[in-house]
Amino acid sequence: MAAKTKRYPSDLTDVEWAAMEGLLPKPAQRGRRRKADLREVINALRYLVRSGCGWRMLPKDFPGWQTVYWWFRRLMCRFLFQTLHDVVLMLDRELEGRQPRPSAGVVDSRHAESLILELSNGL
Repeated sequence: MAAKTKRYPSDLTDVEWAAMEGLLPKPAQRGRRRKADLREVINALRYLVRSGCGWRMLPKDFPGWQTVYWWFRRLMCRFLFQTLHDVVLMLDRELEGRQPRPSAGVVDSRHAESLILELSNGL
């Protein structure tokens, strides 16, 4: 597939798309054919998050807001956003010459307190 030109800073790079394409739902074997380009749907979702605009304010470059919203709901039901986030984060870390997974983390006192409470309630 030919490289896509980025229109917006939030658009996926070809490397990011190649890494996440296999994680997205495959087209159905029977029934109506998929009209929406999933890369454009993901680009639209990233644009929404970065710009803070409403669904109906999506630029005309993207699929219709109803289509983007439908895919958003479908992907949310499958819990794919955390996986997609993790894949893109690992790619960004590797492109910067860092390890794909962080070797350390920071936990502030508020989160530590809630974690301790959760653990103590579970025992």
